[in-house]
Amino acid sequence: MEQITITAKIQVSTSVSAKILLDNTMSVYRDACNYVSDYVFRTHDLKQFSLNKVLYSTLREKFGLKSQMAQSVFKTVIARYKTILENENKWIKPSFKKPQYDLVWNRDYSLTQNCFSVNTLDGRVKLPYFAKGMEKYFDHTIYKFGTAKLVNKHGKYFLHIPVTYEVSESSLSEICNVVGIDRGINFVITTYDSKHKSGFVSGKSIKQKRANYSKLRKELQMRQTPSARRRIKAIGQRENRWMQDVNHCVSKALVESNPKHTLFVLEDLSGVRNATERVRTKDRYVSVSWSFFDLEQKLIYKAKQNQSTVIKVNPRYTSQCCSMCGHIEKFNRDKKIHLFTCKNCGYKSNDDRIGAMNLYRMGINYLENSQVPDTVTSE
Repeated sequence: MEQITITAKIQVSTSVSAKILLDNTMSVYRDACNYVSDYVFRTHDLKQFSLNKVLYSTLREKFGLKSQMAQSVFKTVIARYKTILENENKWIKPSFKKPQYDLVWNRDYSLTQNCFSVNTLDGRVKLPYFAKGMEKYFDHTIYKFGTAKLVNKHGKYFLHIPVTYEVSESSLSEICNVVGIDRGINFVITTYDSKHKSGFVSGKSIKQKRANYSKLRKELQMRQTPSARRRIKAIGQRENRWMQDVNHCVSKALVESNPKHTLFVLEDLSGVRNATERVRTKDRYVSVSWSFFDLEQKLIYKAKQNQSTVIKVNPRYTSQCCSMCGHIEKFNRDKKIHLFTCKNCGYKSNDDRIGAMNLYRMGINYLENSQVPDTVTSE
């Protein structure tokens, strides 16, 4: 069995008095995080034991935090620094701007009589919740709650709860289908599978909508007013939510349109942002800010739910190699008209389709090299 963790975003209902208690607790928790963050930035100390020894009494006395809240502050700050170090490889002090509160299951929050019981600085409050669409996650014989985050969005309160459950682990010996997936801009995804069928998801409307967002941001930036800056922030959040929904729909359709025990093959695009050096300045926003990683993450966990597997392979030459004869040449591909024409055998096709076909072939090779019985139909 394999464990999967997803985040359930559950809205809770709050009275006026409960809002006051929650807002106060979240604000104090944020201030405590910034206090600990300042200390960590000065000392580079990321060990909870030593931070607890030096700062615990201050968090209790100065900020009035309860014991478990103080420990959660340490964990929140340490996690943020580790993320920064992993991504940036240097010490950058994070700033905790929004009020927040991390709650440990069965200590800071619990379920009691169709309500969440949430701990605050001034005692517990009971918060009814809206379970529509989330009912299954409350079956604790299957789903286990983890440390949640209390979030206030436009006056509405949500518990973002990591939910862990087990699924049957997929085995390579059970693979019955391989799908090569080429990700791009003109086509969000292009696929090629074991039935030798190709699929395309157009990115034209997405590209146009993101261009409209970009144009609106530039216009607002020229105004340089407080209201314009607030508007820019709101637009960015709206665009992110919209793109995440697009990726959710695309990844869901990919998994549902293929059988269980499918091997999805993606290009490893971990260094895609470094491509800015080779992209014209006016095209960098479109090329580099595309949310490839978010689509990848959504596909990975959805595939696991369907007992399927996702692998990433080296993208080198996938758009220059002829899938028929194997001839590799840069000029095989005409990027302007998105046409691939092999200079050796003359085979022609859409360049994104060629990429998907090559990824499919790499998936077949991966299975063969893994010494898996021949359960997949090759070309």
